[in-house]
Amino acid sequence: MSQFLGRVVGTKMQKTAKVEVVRMFLHPQVLKYVRKRKKFFAHDEKEECGDGDLVVIKECQPLSKKKYFKVSEIVRRVEHHKDPRTGEVIYQGRS
Repeated sequence: MSQFLGRVVGTKMQKTAKVEVVRMFLHPQVLKYVRKRKKFFAHDEKEECGDGDLVVIKECQPLSKKKYFKVSEIVRRVEHHKDPRTGEVIYQGRS
């Protein structure tokens, strides 16, 4: 079963988190490191994830057409702040 470490980039859907996984590999001809990004939909049963959180996702049986991963653990949370004028939630950087 596949397991990836990624950053949450979206939580607008119910019980679903959009997770971006970045991987680097050495290009065989150019001999330089290439960064590839892929976004997965992951099931978040308790809706604990927030934008910017670092999470581990594991492969599972398909839960819908595009969702075949589950959030297994939250490695690091990001501090969330509210803008006093607009009330919009802002998270503190990408640490």
